[in-house]
Amino acid sequence: MNMSINTVTIGVGTSIARMGFGTMRLTGPKAWGPPTDRAKALAVLKRAVDLGVELVDTAGYYGPGVTNALIREALSPYPSQLFISTKVGVTRGEDQSWQPHARPEQIRTDVEANLLQLGVEQLHLVHLRLGDGRMLPLSGVPLLESLGALTDLKAQGKIGHIGLSSATVEQIKEAQTMTPIAAIQNMYNVGNLASQRVLDLCESEQIAFLPYFPLAMGALARPDSPLVAIAARYNASPAQIALAWLLAVSGQTILIPGTSSIEHLEENCAARAIRLKQEEIAIIREAAQQGAPGDAPKSARP
Repeated sequence: MNMSINTVTIGVGTSIARMGFGTMRLTGPKAWGPPTDRAKALAVLKRAVDLGVELVDTAGYYGPGVTNALIREALSPYPSQLFISTKVGVTRGEDQSWQPHARPEQIRTDVEANLLQLGVEQLHLVHLRLGDGRMLPLSGVPLLESLGALTDLKAQGKIGHIGLSSATVEQIKEAQTMTPIAAIQNMYNVGNLASQRVLDLCESEQIAFLPYFPLAMGALARPDSPLVAIAARYNASPAQIALAWLLAVSGQTILIPGTSSIEHLEENCAARAIRLKQEEIAIIREAAQQGAPGDAPKSARP
């Protein structure tokens, strides 16, 4: 079990505060190009750290290269407690498409690019982003072949921890035959519980779970939903309750909500103080199970 409800351990001995920050929304529209207001994007990153965020999630294909450059400009020299999570296995086409990029030589190239863009000698955590047949096409590269490139880079000291993104239980178990998996980043929120089996595995094996698109509420965004009613009890927004539920439903979650607004960032971080009752957690879960799984917008591909 975790030593604190406020932290999750990644790998061996690295305790991370459970409210992180996802950087994808700091780019231009559809995660392409620079932000319309660079100074504002830099200010959001700095404020996140001021608010106690310890994990910042990025990817070389955001922009591409945009969020990594923003992180370096805003936060370097990096605070000792800052933990940067990134992803490989995907690239962006000139037409802004999302394409697999998971051959070993492509993995190595992308890791080196992340190191250079962030200005670090080691990436704390690298997720191998797997195609899930809906948001991204499958790469066609065997999982262990792609993963082997990451384990080689970890042996060289260029990666601290290895994770998977958009992974199934079966893929996680296959990956574990080659290397420890420190974290999983899958879609999971009150509007989509499709990764429940994956979260259950992370619970049983003490693997950090980073639910992406955490603010999607699906059918629970309706004014008559129990989530909205519970939000009123706490004088909170439905989005804050959605985040509080993700913190309450498992001790292994580290949230990575993203925003380009300091106001929304502060609202998201304030959700840490909300302590839902067990019956409220159960009510929200039941409502989520009854609703149809929600789809992430095409512009929100982590």
